[in-house]
Amino acid sequence: MAASLSHAPCSTTFTSSAAKSSVSQSPLSPPSIKIPTFSPLTAKPLSSTFTQHAARAITITPRATSTPSSVPSETPTTTFHGLCYVVGDNIDTDQIIPAEYLTLVPSNPAEYEKLGSYALIGLPSSYETRFIEPNEMKTKYSIVIGGANFGCGSSREHAPVALGAAGAKAVVAESYARIFFRNSVATGEVYPLESEVRICEECKTGDVVTIELGESKLINHTTGKEYKLKPIGDAGPVIEAGGIFAYARKTGMIPA
Repeated sequence: MAASLSHAPCSTTFTSSAAKSSVSQSPLSPPSIKIPTFSPLTAKPLSSTFTQHAARAITITPRATSTPSSVPSETPTTTFHGLCYVVGDNIDTDQIIPAEYLTLVPSNPAEYEKLGSYALIGLPSSYETRFIEPNEMKTKYSIVIGGANFGCGSSREHAPVALGAAGAKAVVAESYARIFFRNSVATGEVYPLESEVRICEECKTGDVVTIELGESKLINHTTGKEYKLKPIGDAGPVIEAGGIFAYARKTGMIPA
């Protein structure tokens, strides 16, 4: 009985010493953190791999920046000359091409031509001169002049396609609905050019005009006046190539 009593304190003492040893070792755990002094050795391959990736990124960047700069050289020589068709403010996409004609597929050549024959057919009857004369497939007006917020309404890409299919080369407006501007660039059908003044109030349907993209100006030969246009910028080469996909193929972004 006495032995068991004397043994109990020993076990208790052993347990507490074990606990003390475990607690006393906890301050020694930081050396285990310092042990990864070999990490620089393992980090060297990683840093060298990262350097290789950075080198590859550097080789890609010049190609992306130099390619577009070689394309805009064609843009300054682009000139459009012909009769203009003048409209007012807030010409929406339903006036440019009504929804009933959206079943026509632009990728089909015959339907593309037919789509163009309906361009601006949605204009109200107050426009006595029609953009496309009856029984005609093409327009005689190669330049459309509009006011503010041209191309507002739905996001249908058929709007710039219809104008391009009809024979229009450019639209000059005081401002655009963003989606029409982007669709014009993406499809490459027409140049959406912005004027610095309300040209729509100074030009009349049937005036003979010239657009000089390189000089960013419009000349009205009927009135003898010239108007400054805002530069088309980086959108010019995309439209010149025929749209976003044609531009991507031309510049090597996607396989030709």
